[in-house]
Amino acid sequence: MFKIIIDTDVKQGTINKNIYGHFAEHLGRCIYEGIWVGEDSSIPNTRGIRNDVVAALKNIKIPVLRWPGGCFADEYHWKDGIGPKEERKRMINTHWGGVVENNHFGTDEFLDLCEQLECEPYICGNVGSGTVQEMQEWVEYVTFDGESPMANLREKNGRKKPWSLKYFGVGNENWGCGGHMRPEFYADLYRRYQTYVRNYGSNKIYKIACGANVADYKWTDVLMREAAGFMDGLSLHYYTVPGDSWQNKGSATDFTEAEWNKTISKSLFMEELITKHSTIMDKYDPNKRVGLIVDEWGTWYNVEPNTNPGFLYQQNTLRDALVAGITFNIFNNHCDRVRMANIAQTINVLQAVVLTDKEKMILTPTYHVFEMYKVHQDAELLRTTVVSENSSKSKNSTGVSVSASKDANGNIHLTICNSDLEKQVEIDIDLRGEYGIKELSGRVLSDDKMNAHNTFDKPEDIKPKALENLRRTESGFKATILPKSVNAITVKS
Repeated sequence: MFKIIIDTDVKQGTINKNIYGHFAEHLGRCIYEGIWVGEDSSIPNTRGIRNDVVAALKNIKIPVLRWPGGCFADEYHWKDGIGPKEERKRMINTHWGGVVENNHFGTDEFLDLCEQLECEPYICGNVGSGTVQEMQEWVEYVTFDGESPMANLREKNGRKKPWSLKYFGVGNENWGCGGHMRPEFYADLYRRYQTYVRNYGSNKIYKIACGANVADYKWTDVLMREAAGFMDGLSLHYYTVPGDSWQNKGSATDFTEAEWNKTISKSLFMEELITKHSTIMDKYDPNKRVGLIVDEWGTWYNVEPNTNPGFLYQQNTLRDALVAGITFNIFNNHCDRVRMANIAQTINVLQAVVLTDKEKMILTPTYHVFEMYKVHQDAELLRTTVVSENSSKSKNSTGVSVSASKDANGNIHLTICNSDLEKQVEIDIDLRGEYGIKELSGRVLSDDKMNAHNTFDKPEDIKPKALENLRRTESGFKATILPKSVNAITVKS
């Protein structure tokens, strides 16, 4: 028996809706086929953008979308992707598969997509191979309202009114594919480049510096020491890779119980990463003005058999759903510092929420976790304590991960992950404070098969179901939590 104590009147900060953000890179079939099919496609679209994908993403209240990369960003020159499509420069995507990039999906198309999705755009600028002028002109092209060379160019391309652009990343993985830089060198470059990421008119840009690769705590220390005053956010990248090497990352669907447990264990490492990076940030920014932006995270396996290895296409199972649920609980519980996160990637790449095959589209188990957890967006984090059978107290007791929030209507939302493959858990939820229960409901995502997944032949093989056996008690309620399950419970007062 586990006990979860929820202090219903102890709020610990707002869970930024952008924690539930996404990432779409020019990689494999994420943009082309996944998002962009072109105006002449037989697949229903609006100005070339797939209607079914837009509807699916709006259903999970996508708050922010990061683009164009990733490693692709530091070889991307934005002027190649504007103007008449037949005149746009064709290039080789050297990072991802060596395929030809025709630049038919560029700045105007991306911002159109974000308007259709009603989400904030997050553009990642080119520091690795781009110039200061190029970055400055990109921001001007998007946001300047008035007479200027770039505003005139935007109008020539069919858009007089500027777009709203809130988030701009000054480089990507500059410790690796973005230039193999030392933190001291990048810190100086960041200070220089960000100077020209200007605020035009009422548009205010939240500037995000390239942060650490996994546990590179020196990078975080140097960036905060040298450039904290010039940034609003600092990124962090971490992938859950269960294999024994980057060459053998393991299968997305054919795995053992030991590999399941290893994957869950590696996903829990996010807790340590955020704690340690946040501690360093606290040294230079005790008021937590600078946000930690986890703008690449998710599982990474070997590609599906007979697919292009440079396209990073992988299936998505119940295991991925557990990783997503656990990771979101960690982000929620660290909302004082974590202000945004972007899963890698939205469609057809890595831990995607949507998979497409020509006109067909399926929703993955990870998608369903986003849908179940969307109730946390902009809600107030509540203090929770998990007490296990041996009376130890922690945020994440063995096998059980939890977060709880209260929304603007006063409803409490509790999300619980049980990563144990066999053990069903009885949980007693104690609601502390002045809070009565008028209505109690819940949903669960689980399956007998640990590798349960949806296919184009069976698109709804795994999806959320009603959570049974919710029983009210004098101090709250009890719940039966299935093994290998993600659960979302709503309590209305």
